[in-house]
Amino acid sequence: MQLITPEFGLLFWQTVIFLLLLLLLARFAWKPILGSLKEREDSIDAALKMAENAKLEMQSLKASNEKLLADARHERDQMLKEGQRIANQLVEQAKTTAVEEANRISQQAREAIQQEKNQALAEVKNTAAQLSMDIAERVLRRELADPAAQQQLVDEYLKDVKLN
Repeated sequence: MQLITPEFGLLFWQTVIFLLLLLLLARFAWKPILGSLKEREDSIDAALKMAENAKLEMQSLKASNEKLLADARHERDQMLKEGQRIANQLVEQAKTTAVEEANRISQQAREAIQQEKNQALAEVKNTAAQLSMDIAERVLRRELADPAAQQQLVDEYLKDVKLN
């Protein structure tokens, strides 16, 4: 029963001990505990600020990366367009060169054909002249083989000759 209904002296000493303990705690433990809590609070605030800064930095990096990606895509598109333009230019140049080469080869072929034609005509003329001479020679030989024919030929030539 004494623990449930304490006497005044016990209450007094318990209060004194409690105040003494509270004073000792306030003197030696309260400041380090509060300092530790303050330090912990500061570190949590710093961590939150760092997290917020990291989040902002990540957003900035993400925006920067998206801008770089857009720039890279734009540059890729420009390079593709430039490559397409150069390819078209090379194709046109190749076509022009091929047409010029075809015209040159065609002109050379026409010239060669004309030369061959001229050579063939000259050969035909020579052959015709040779054949004519051969025929004339044969005719003359036959005409001159007969003495009567020779006399007739001389007479004919003499008729054509006019002496003035």
